[in-house]
Parts: sequence; C-alpha cells; structure tokens
Amino acid sequence: MRVAALVESPDHVCSRYRLRAFMPALQAAGHSVELHTLPADWWGRLTIAGSVHEADAVVLQRKLLSAPEVALLRRRARQLWFDFDDAIWMRDSHSAKGFASRKRMHRFRAIVRAADAVIAGNDYLAEHATTAGARAVWVIPTCVDVQNYPVARHERVGADLVWIGSASTLRGLEAISGLLNAIGRQVPGVRLKLVCDRFLKLADLPVVESPWAEASEREEIAAADIGMSWVPDDPWSRGKCGLKVLQYMAAGLPVVTNPVGVHRTMVRHGETGFLAESESEWVEAIQTLARDPDLRRQMGARGRAVVEERYSVEVGAALWVNLINGLTAGRATA
Repeated sequence: MRVAALVESPDHVCSRYRLRAFMPALQAAGHSVELHTLPADWWGRLTIAGSVHEADAVVLQRKLLSAPEVALLRRRARQLWFDFDDAIWMRDSHSAKGFASRKRMHRFRAIVRAADAVIAGNDYLAEHATTAGARAVWVIPTCVDVQNYPVARHERVGADLVWIGSASTLRGLEAISGLLNAIGRQVPGVRLKLVCDRFLKLADLPVVESPWAEASEREEIAAADIGMSWVPDDPWSRGKCGLKVLQYMAAGLPVVTNPVGVHRTMVRHGETGFLAESESEWVEAIQTLARDPDLRRQMGARGRAVVEERYSVEVGAALWVNLINGLTAGRATA
C-alpha cells in the first residue's frame, strides 16, 4: 500500500516519532510512506490535496482543517486516516482563554467523522475521538527506538536530574520553580540538566544548560541520573503521550513524575521510578535515588524493559502493519 502523510514537517517531533520511525518496518512489510509538509495556506492545501489522490491512503497528522478542507480531502483520498497525539480539540494548559474552544471542537468532530480510521496516541485521546463520532479508532502509542539509546552507567552518589523539552513546555517547569528550589535546598549535590532550546534560572537548584539537538539528545539524557517530568493535572495534560518519560526509560534512567495521564501507567511506582505529588514526596524520591546508584541502575533496567515490551518502534510498527493490512483487506476491527 502507498501511504501519503500530510504533516507539519518531516522533522517535527510528531512526524519523527509517530511516522518516520516506523517507515523502514512498513517498507519491509510492503508499504511505502511519503511525508508531505502540509501548506499553511488554503491554495497550497488545495494543490497538495490533488497531488496525493493517487495514494492508497492519506494520513492527516494532528492538523485541524476547516470543514470545507476536510470535505475536499475526503473526496480526493481513497482512504483518509487521522493521527493525533494531543488533546487538540481544546486549548493547551497555558492558554489565557481557557481550555474550551468551539472552533477546535467543531473541526475535530469534522475530521474524526470523515476519517476511515483514527489513530490516537493513548486511551484518553481514543475515548474522546469515539465520543466525537469517529467510526473506527486504534491506539498506537508514541514509540522510541530503544536500541539507539545508550544506557546510563549510574556510578556516582549524587544526581543530575534531566528534563527534555521545548520552550513551550518549559513553562510547566517555571510553574513549579518553588518545588525545584526545595529539591535543590534539601538534596545536596543535585543539579538539573535542561535539554532544551530555552533555559531558566533557579535560586537554589543549579541548572546545566544543554542545547537540544536531534543528534545528541539521547547521549545527553543517558549522561544524567534521574529523569523528571511534571505536567499540570488538567484535561490538556491528560492527553499527553509521555515522550520524555519514554526517552528517560529507554536510556536506563529511573523516572520521577506526577501521576497524571499516561504517567500513571508508564511509571511503575517503586519499580521503575516514583510517582510523586506533594513537595515532600518529590524530595524523598530524589533523595532516595540520589544516594543509591544501584537502585537507580535496577529501576532504570526495569524501565528500559518496559519500553522494549510496550513502547518500542518494533511494537508500534507491528500495530501499524496490522492496521494497514486490516484496512486493506476490508476486515479491520477497532
């Protein structure tokens, strides 16, 4: 089957982890995937909709098109699939306008109802797609190529926390600066490595600035000791797919995070890391891991095994192959 994917850009994080990573395995199974940057303007979208009509299926990734654009794409595509990994029917956690958006919801309903298949990054997203009227929904998690991640060595007492993200998601860390400073005051020798395109300063927790680059992100993560993630407990964050947590676990790091959304299932409390809510729980978790390299190594190994079993590129590719083969045969079940 020839699949044409309309994406924000081939290098966008969503394209890299949810489509590009699976392309070799799909090709080996007899399916080709071509990535096309979705133009920002109406005329460009009109043109590209015409250029992909010869594909057996068109994947629209994340973008909420207007109802006329969806109708045009529906007419031009033999099969239309929609892939998404965020709660895109609402505004994000940092919007001054609040979460609810009639325009976003209207467009979300239009695309999931028009699509022959909807591919969601987690169960929360899948449930909302079904509620919005999707006919057939599959869950394919965001996956990482575990074999490309070096394994952390965990040889020292003390710890470098690591957080990876972008300037937009860094606002989440800024919201918990008080917690981060408390960790810095109460856990001697701890530092926070930020792998990002923007950085913050903290009064009591030293920050190590590590500019993000695709070529070096895995090594930067593995050079740390503890992976950390924090998201607000809100409807937008419950739709997140936990990429940074998967990256930490793939690199053999124990993870400390708050129990929101997929964090609850990805991190096994006391086995692959700790789920912490209060300041005292965060401090205790970091203290415990900072003073015990062997515990970090054991938890990190278990976490890497979880990723290999449930969130590896091999697992995700198999799900895609099953989906494509089922749809091709006309007998797929959601």
